[in-house]
Amino acid sequence: MRAIIAGSGALPGLLLQAEMAYVATFRGVEVAPLKAPPIKARFEQLGRLFDELRKKEVTEVCLAGAMARPQLDPVAFDPFTAKRMPVLMEAMGQGDDALLRAVVEVIEEAGFSVIAAHEVRDDLVAEAGVIAGKKVAERDAARGRSVLAALGPLDVGQGAVVAKGQVLGIETLQGTDAMLSFVAQTAQGSRGVFVKRPKPGQDLRVDMPAIGPETIRAAAAAGLAGIEIAAEQVLLLDRPAIEAACAETGMNLWAGP
Repeated sequence: MRAIIAGSGALPGLLLQAEMAYVATFRGVEVAPLKAPPIKARFEQLGRLFDELRKKEVTEVCLAGAMARPQLDPVAFDPFTAKRMPVLMEAMGQGDDALLRAVVEVIEEAGFSVIAAHEVRDDLVAEAGVIAGKKVAERDAARGRSVLAALGPLDVGQGAVVAKGQVLGIETLQGTDAMLSFVAQTAQGSRGVFVKRPKPGQDLRVDMPAIGPETIRAAAAAGLAGIEIAAEQVLLLDRPAIEAACAETGMNLWAGP
């Protein structure tokens, strides 16, 4: 049996369209409405959550959706969480990748397998090729890939915007929307390319990059000509809606190397 640990955004709901699974939600995390009551959990009481999942004969866990780093109440720690908190706290100071690796280790130590969202729904990723429109500004896309590869060891971000060889934006902690908003203010009409792909060595089970229809509209509003995603390594959050947004805005979208 599987359980989905749900964060915010569309992904948990998309997975539940294709999979019968238990859903767990954490206190303080805003989750889209669910059809059935979830298992309610606290970050400070992971042991209690894992005990509940074992009672339901869950063996596989999928982390789906966005979660901000929580404000923790040490008084509420259960023994399982308290024992592992030093490792988690150390990882928090090393960037998102380190923290997610530590979280995966804790889940696996508790006896569960961690699976990726695209293992539940393989149609959420795209094979190499054009998804909408055509490939454009391929030299800019190649430069975007090079920039992200160079920044990967620094655990900076998963996206870059390049136009006519110039780097107009790098996705950082503020996320894709903030980067595209900045590009819109500084270089609207540039007809550049937004490249979205995982960082080298990123654990795609728990932190696969994603785009949705609003990403398409934001890229169009920034004056971009196209978006290149990494084939089979970026989630498409509602592909029909993404393709409709491309048709609406004239955005070109393809999956590249």
